[in-house]
Amino acid sequence: MNTSELIAIDIHTHAEVSCRNPFDSYGEEYDRAADKYFGSSLRPTIEETVAYYRERKIGLVMFTVDSESQLGRRRIPNEEICDAAQKNSDMMVAFASIDPHKGKMGAREARRLIEEHGVKGFKFHPTVQGFLPYDRMAWPLYEVIAEYKLPAIFHSGHSGIGSGMRCGGGLRLQNSNPMLLEDVAIDFPDIQIVIAHPSWPWQDEALSLALHKPNVWIDLSGWSPKYFPQQLVQYANTLLKDRMLFGSDYPLITPERWMKDFDEAGFKDKVKPLILKENAMRLLGFSAAHPTAA
Repeated sequence: MNTSELIAIDIHTHAEVSCRNPFDSYGEEYDRAADKYFGSSLRPTIEETVAYYRERKIGLVMFTVDSESQLGRRRIPNEEICDAAQKNSDMMVAFASIDPHKGKMGAREARRLIEEHGVKGFKFHPTVQGFLPYDRMAWPLYEVIAEYKLPAIFHSGHSGIGSGMRCGGGLRLQNSNPMLLEDVAIDFPDIQIVIAHPSWPWQDEALSLALHKPNVWIDLSGWSPKYFPQQLVQYANTLLKDRMLFGSDYPLITPERWMKDFDEAGFKDKVKPLILKENAMRLLGFSAAHPTAA
């Protein structure tokens, strides 16, 4: 990634449409509920997303969510995202998503994606994937990620997926309490764990875990910064300024909207460059700079 040419790095963007697999309409009611919740029905292809970010000189990390076991929907191939990242290596990084229910077969896939396709991290969504982060079922997958010392992003807090559906679509919000990541942080200190989103209704739990465990970070995706809890802004400006990351959750929120609201949300000027780019550079291994002492 040519970070000197980028104004920011968005650590949290989604692949929404596969150009290789035929459209899978199974479970499409989850998409319609999410459209209503987020007020957006934008579903760009991977290539369209890359072009959008390139025009704005913003780097991006992209992933899908493999929820084949819980939702029964065919996933977007991890390899499709990896190929796009290799073609756009100056401004794009690929993370993989593997359903933890796949056990040792999932661990084999993770190793192959790292060694043969250049995957630089992994994404988990405990609510949509239907697992508890501390479940030993996921350990074979975590062991591979730890072996290669790669980061892993975990969805936390409320989920727009399933919101408003009968029984919430059967998805359990409790799986995404960030404190459920504590065993993972302890047993796998070589995994840099990224808690995704303001973790409402567990924001204080996320901040506490990040303060206590130096391998825990927070990405600020999924919400406009003007709605951030006051304590999140407070710790981003002080004790956790070196482990806060810009993320939009594109296409659900655009980076333009996020960055505009970020400028007006009370973040200190000296902290903004850390959140927008420098912290992500360290997480992804593009800078050897040591975090500033709190």
